[in-house]
Amino acid sequence: MRTWFWTLILFVAAVALALVLREHAGNVYLATPHYLVRSSLTFVVLSLLALFVGLYIFLRLLAWVSGGPERFRLWRGRRAQKRDQALLETGWISILEGRYDQAEKDMIKLMSKTRSQSSKVVAGLAAARAAHYQGDMNRRDQALAAAQSAAGQDTRLKDASAVAAAEMYLDQNLAQQAIDLLQPLQDASSRHLHATRLLLRAYRQSGNAERVYELTRVLMRRSGIERQEALAYIEFAAAARLRAAGIDQFKALWSDLKADEKLLPGVALEAALIQEREGHYEEAGRILEPAIAASFDARLLEAYAQCPREQVGRRLAKAEEWLRSQPHNPVLLSTLGHLCLTSQLWGQGEHYLLRSLKIQGDLRNHALLGNLYDSLGRRDEAVAYWRKAAAMAGTLPVLAISGALPAADTHLDPAHVDGDSLPGDGDAQTLPYDASAMAADLPDSGRPLPVVEPVTPAAKPSQDVLTSSSDLDDYFDTAPIPGVDLSQTSDRPRRSND
Repeated sequence: MRTWFWTLILFVAAVALALVLREHAGNVYLATPHYLVRSSLTFVVLSLLALFVGLYIFLRLLAWVSGGPERFRLWRGRRAQKRDQALLETGWISILEGRYDQAEKDMIKLMSKTRSQSSKVVAGLAAARAAHYQGDMNRRDQALAAAQSAAGQDTRLKDASAVAAAEMYLDQNLAQQAIDLLQPLQDASSRHLHATRLLLRAYRQSGNAERVYELTRVLMRRSGIERQEALAYIEFAAAARLRAAGIDQFKALWSDLKADEKLLPGVALEAALIQEREGHYEEAGRILEPAIAASFDARLLEAYAQCPREQVGRRLAKAEEWLRSQPHNPVLLSTLGHLCLTSQLWGQGEHYLLRSLKIQGDLRNHALLGNLYDSLGRRDEAVAYWRKAAAMAGTLPVLAISGALPAADTHLDPAHVDGDSLPGDGDAQTLPYDASAMAADLPDSGRPLPVVEPVTPAAKPSQDVLTSSSDLDDYFDTAPIPGVDLSQTSDRPRRSND
């Protein structure tokens, strides 16, 4: 559009000039001491215009020729920039595709060829990420060091290197190294939201509840974190703070939480446990009830069932109200059964527990039913449910009942022999021997050996003498035990040698 506009203006000016020159036909005289030059006005004007155009073209041509080296330098820079951009794009596409080996090669090639400081840093960080995804931490650390060296004193490049390195350290659960890199960024500017989120993750890995709570509040104020993620961090941090503070600072910490944060299962459970340890079961119930109504979390329901008998009536009535809106909740039914057993409402407790088992088999329900039937004297049913609970726990095997135990394998039992009669190296079979029989061949360690009173073995009767079962019993009862004085330990009367 602009070209057409200027063309129209040029034609209008040419027509106007032609009309003016036509109406003003005249001559131009140029007088010199020796010459007198006369020309028409039209010729002079056109000559001046032609001279101007020619001079303009000459000057532009001269400038183009003199600027050749600079243009060549710019052309080389543009070509190098295009090459760097192509390698960078190819490398990042390979990273996104999961071709980390090829991506690392492209980025290393870019680092060796480019002269751009920012390109070197970006390529180094990308190569470090590719090596990190491949699990080669040595190459990753080398690439990170190269990127940080290329960043120099550039603040933005240094921050980018720190954030990228910290993110990879967090993937490796190196929380403290990530904190060392990110904490200066947080101290310099709390508006660096991504660095703050990474720092929050690092403190969560290290278990620092105070910093997790503080940084989560900062991100929530700046809308830098999604609400559900923030509540998960608040649940961890608030529960840990309550656990560490105890009852002394409970009121201050509890009042610092918002209404919806007090309903989080972990927070409500920890607060209720603190109150129960102090014997404030009524306050613990008031903490648990709104949290249960909001989520019906299994941990909260199980904690709600743990109460002294005087609190059962109120909690049982509240749980029956919940049952109207959650009639098929197995954990709620189990909680009702537990409360009924605590108040010795056997029939109602059995009813709730059986209903819960029909919906979902649970170790706790089997154990509660076993306790119930044991209290009622129904031993067989109690044992059956306890066995089911043990089988579900996976810790106790279900043993088959057998009338007799299998015979013991005794062919490798130790034999008591003298040190002089030990078998040699050429024996076909080597059997285990008592430690007392091996004492003769033990190397001298420089420490005195314990003094053991020698035991004189009884004479072994012949086979024809051992004819009756009583004789066999006497033989095995009087067989000596190596290293034990039977005269001091046996409660049998000593047999006289006739």
